[in-house]
Amino acid sequence: MKRLSLIMMVVFTAFAFQACQNKAKDSTDSADSANMTKDTSTNAAATGGIAVDENDAKFVTTAANDGMTEVTLGKVAEQKAANSRVKGFADMMVTDHTKAGEALAALAKTKNITLPAAPNADSQKAIDDLSKKSGKDFDKAYVDAMVDGHEKAVKLFTDASENCKDADLKAFATNTLPTLKMHLDSIKAIKASMK
Repeated sequence: MKRLSLIMMVVFTAFAFQACQNKAKDSTDSADSANMTKDTSTNAAATGGIAVDENDAKFVTTAANDGMTEVTLGKVAEQKAANSRVKGFADMMVTDHTKAGEALAALAKTKNITLPAAPNADSQKAIDDLSKKSGKDFDKAYVDAMVDGHEKAVKLFTDASENCKDADLKAFATNTLPTLKMHLDSIKAIKASMK
C-alpha cells in the first residue's frame, strides 16, 4: 500500500511539474481550444454548441488573428513609414481589415465561434520586431511582411471560398477575397517601385 501511495505521489508530482512548465496559451490557441470543446453536433442550436464545422471555425480564428495583425501593423506603419505610398497602403490596411474584422466578428457571434482576443504569439513577435525598425529599413520590412501576409491570406480565403461547409462563412470568404487580391497587387507594385 505504501508503495502504491509513493508511486501515485510521484506521478502526481510529475503531472503538477509538467503543468507548471507548459507555456501559457496565446489568444488564438485559446480560441481554437474553446471552439474544439463546443458541441459540433447537428443539434448545435439547441445545445448552445458551435454551429459550424471544426475546419470552418479554424478558418475564422486564423482570419481573425491575421486581420488583427494587419490592423496593428498598419497603425505602426502609419506612424513609422517614410515612404508616402507605404503610409497610404497602411491606412488602407487599417480601414479595410477593421471593416472585415467587424463583419467576421458579427458572423462568428451568430455561429457561436470564439475569436482570439489579441494577435497570437508569432504575430505579436512580428509586430514587436517591426516596431523596432525605422526609416527605409522599416518600409522594406513592412512591405515584405505585407507581401508575405497577403499571399497567405489569398491562399487561406481561396481555400475557404471553395471548401467551407457553412454557406455564410463561404460567402464571407468569397466576398473578401477580391479585396485581399487587390491588397496583394498594390503591395507588390509598391515593392517593385522601391527597388
